[in-house]
Amino acid sequence: MDSIDALTTKFFSYDKMYSQESRKQSFADWPFREDCNCTPEKMAKAGFVHCPSQNEPDVACCFFCLIELEGWEPDDDPWSEHIKRSPNCGFLNMKKDFTKLTVAEFFHMEKERLKVYQRKVCHKKMAYLRDDIDQTLESLKSQLDSI
Repeated sequence: MDSIDALTTKFFSYDKMYSQESRKQSFADWPFREDCNCTPEKMAKAGFVHCPSQNEPDVACCFFCLIELEGWEPDDDPWSEHIKRSPNCGFLNMKKDFTKLTVAEFFHMEKERLKVYQRKVCHKKMAYLRDDIDQTLESLKSQLDSI
């Protein structure tokens, strides 16, 4: 699965992650527990979902801004780390609890979440295009050099 497919899967599965309890349940295999600052409860409260990979068991992704953070340490504060790396995250800037949102406020949040997703997909596609252009240029240069 390429990174755009993975991003799409996350985006569409994370719509249920407005619930802190749902986010917390994703941390069943989280390596940090008691005596740590980045417990599943604190990670979920900061908007993170546990999305480990084979190589990185501590990858956490914000369900809203889709920022992925790894390399967690026991003393890391999830809320501070999230703010430091994604200060404009709509979830972090939400002024009230999700359960208190009106339907209109919820749809506004979802519209913002969709904008974030579309922006990330466009950036990834542009990066792929730049790589293809660079490879084509290198190929053309080597062909011209061999003439």
